[in-house]
Amino acid sequence: MYSRILKTATYYLIPVLLLFSVFILLRGHYKPGGGFVGGLIASIAFVMHSFANSVEKTIRLLRHHPFKLIPVGLIVSFVSAVAPLFLGQPVMTGLWYNEPVPIIGMIGSALFFDLGVYILVIGVTLTILFTISQSTK
Repeated sequence: MYSRILKTATYYLIPVLLLFSVFILLRGHYKPGGGFVGGLIASIAFVMHSFANSVEKTIRLLRHHPFKLIPVGLIVSFVSAVAPLFLGQPVMTGLWYNEPVPIIGMIGSALFFDLGVYILVIGVTLTILFTISQSTK
Protein backbone atom coordinates (compact mmCIF):
# COMPACT_ATOMS: atom_id res chain seq x y z
CA MET A 1 0.00 0.00 0.00
CA TYR A 2 1.43 3.36 -1.04
CA SER A 3 0.46 6.49 0.88
CA ARG A 4 1.95 9.81 -0.07
CA ILE A 5 0.73 11.31 3.21
CA LEU A 6 2.48 8.65 5.32
CA LYS A 7 5.66 8.97 3.26
CA THR A 8 5.71 12.75 3.69
CA ALA A 9 4.90 12.58 7.40
CA THR A 10 7.62 9.97 7.90
CA TYR A 11 10.16 12.23 6.21
CA TYR A 12 9.56 14.87 8.92
CA LEU A 13 8.82 12.64 11.92
CA ILE A 14 11.82 10.29 11.78
CA PRO A 15 14.43 12.94 12.70
CA VAL A 16 12.17 14.26 15.48
CA LEU A 17 11.60 10.77 16.90
CA LEU A 18 15.32 9.91 16.77
CA LEU A 19 16.25 13.18 18.46
CA PHE A 20 13.60 12.59 21.12
CA SER A 21 14.89 9.04 21.67
CA VAL A 22 18.42 10.38 22.27
CA PHE A 23 16.97 12.96 24.69
CA ILE A 24 15.20 10.19 26.62
CA LEU A 25 18.40 8.11 26.60
CA LEU A 26 20.50 10.95 28.03
CA ARG A 27 17.84 11.92 30.56
CA GLY A 28 17.56 8.36 31.83
CA HIS A 29 20.52 8.16 34.16
CA TYR A 30 19.18 11.13 36.16
CA LYS A 31 15.40 10.78 35.84
CA PRO A 32 12.87 8.29 34.42
CA GLY A 33 13.61 7.15 30.89
CA GLY A 34 16.81 5.68 29.65
CA GLY A 35 17.98 3.06 27.24
CA PHE A 36 14.86 0.91 27.09
CA VAL A 37 12.34 3.66 26.43
CA GLY A 38 14.72 5.55 24.14
CA GLY A 39 15.38 2.36 22.15
CA LEU A 40 11.65 1.76 21.71
CA ILE A 41 11.13 5.31 20.44
CA ALA A 42 14.00 4.92 17.95
CA SER A 43 12.53 1.59 16.83
CA ILE A 44 9.19 3.27 16.23
CA ALA A 45 10.91 5.71 13.87
CA PHE A 46 12.39 2.89 11.79
CA VAL A 47 9.16 0.87 11.82
CA MET A 48 7.35 3.94 10.54
CA HIS A 49 9.94 4.22 7.77
CA SER A 50 9.35 0.58 6.86
CA PHE A 51 5.58 1.18 6.69
CA ALA A 52 6.04 4.15 4.37
CA ASN A 53 8.69 2.53 2.17
CA SER A 54 9.54 -1.13 2.72
CA VAL A 55 11.52 -3.31 5.10
CA GLU A 56 14.26 -3.74 2.52
CA LYS A 57 14.67 0.05 2.11
CA THR A 58 14.74 0.50 5.88
CA ILE A 59 17.47 -2.13 6.25
CA ARG A 60 19.42 -0.33 3.52
CA LEU A 61 18.93 2.92 5.47
CA LEU A 62 20.34 1.22 8.57
CA ARG A 63 23.19 -0.18 6.40
CA HIS A 64 23.17 -3.44 8.39
CA HIS A 65 20.51 -5.87 9.47
CA PRO A 66 19.33 -4.91 12.98
CA PHE A 67 20.29 -8.40 14.22
CA LYS A 68 23.92 -7.20 14.20
CA LEU A 69 23.07 -4.55 16.82
CA ILE A 70 22.16 -7.16 19.45
CA PRO A 71 25.69 -8.37 20.31
CA VAL A 72 27.01 -4.78 20.21
CA GLY A 73 24.43 -3.69 22.80
CA LEU A 74 25.14 -6.71 24.97
CA ILE A 75 28.89 -6.09 24.90
CA VAL A 76 28.57 -2.37 25.75
CA SER A 77 26.24 -3.12 28.69
CA PHE A 78 28.38 -6.01 29.92
CA VAL A 79 31.61 -4.01 29.81
CA SER A 80 30.04 -1.08 31.67
CA ALA A 81 28.68 -3.47 34.31
CA VAL A 82 31.95 -5.32 34.98
CA ALA A 83 34.32 -2.33 34.62
CA PRO A 84 34.21 -1.60 38.38
CA LEU A 85 35.71 -5.05 39.05
CA PHE A 86 39.00 -3.79 37.63
CA LEU A 87 39.00 -1.05 40.27
CA GLY A 88 38.27 -3.47 43.11
CA GLN A 89 34.60 -2.53 43.42
CA PRO A 90 31.44 -4.67 43.13
CA VAL A 91 29.76 -5.31 39.78
CA MET A 92 27.50 -2.48 38.53
CA THR A 93 28.95 0.11 40.90
CA GLY A 94 28.54 3.54 39.39
CA LEU A 95 31.77 5.08 38.14
CA TRP A 96 31.62 8.79 37.35
CA TYR A 97 33.85 11.26 35.55
CA ASN A 98 34.46 14.24 37.86
CA GLU A 99 33.76 17.07 35.39
CA PRO A 100 30.33 17.62 33.80
CA VAL A 101 30.21 17.51 30.01
CA PRO A 102 28.18 20.24 28.26
CA ILE A 103 24.69 19.14 27.18
CA ILE A 104 25.11 15.58 28.53
CA GLY A 105 25.97 16.38 32.14
CA MET A 106 27.84 13.88 34.27
CA ILE A 107 29.23 10.89 32.40
CA GLY A 108 29.40 7.58 34.16
CA SER A 109 29.04 3.87 33.76
CA ALA A 110 25.24 4.20 34.06
CA LEU A 111 25.17 6.15 30.79
CA PHE A 112 27.15 3.43 29.00
CA PHE A 113 24.91 0.73 30.45
CA ASP A 114 21.88 2.66 29.16
CA LEU A 115 23.57 3.09 25.78
CA GLY A 116 24.06 -0.69 25.54
CA VAL A 117 20.42 -1.28 26.46
CA TYR A 118 19.39 1.35 23.88
CA ILE A 119 21.31 -0.42 21.09
CA LEU A 120 20.08 -3.83 22.24
CA VAL A 121 16.42 -2.78 22.31
CA ILE A 122 16.64 -1.30 18.81
CA GLY A 123 18.26 -4.49 17.51
CA VAL A 124 15.80 -6.88 19.16
CA THR A 125 12.67 -4.88 18.34
CA LEU A 126 13.54 -4.31 14.69
CA THR A 127 14.74 -7.90 14.21
CA ILE A 128 11.45 -9.27 15.54
CA LEU A 129 9.25 -6.88 13.59
CA PHE A 130 11.19 -7.13 10.33
CA THR A 131 11.29 -10.94 10.56
CA ILE A 132 7.53 -11.08 11.07
CA SER A 133 6.97 -8.61 8.25
CA GLN A 134 9.18 -10.51 5.81
CA SER A 135 7.71 -13.91 6.69
CA THR A 136 4.14 -12.83 5.94
CA LYS A 137 4.89 -11.97 2.32
